[in-house]
Amino acid sequence: MTVILYLLAASLVLGGGGLALFLWSLRAGQFEDLDGAAHRILYEDDPD
Repeated sequence: MTVILYLLAASLVLGGGGLALFLWSLRAGQFEDLDGAAHRILYEDDPD
């Protein structure tokens, strides 16, 4: 029975950590330009 409590605590800690990292990435602007990378791959850079 104690194993279930340890697994429950570990899953809550990991889930909370994942949520904290996701919220941090939102505030850092990681999801600002979702279409930019998709369009950028279509254009060739001319080598100088």
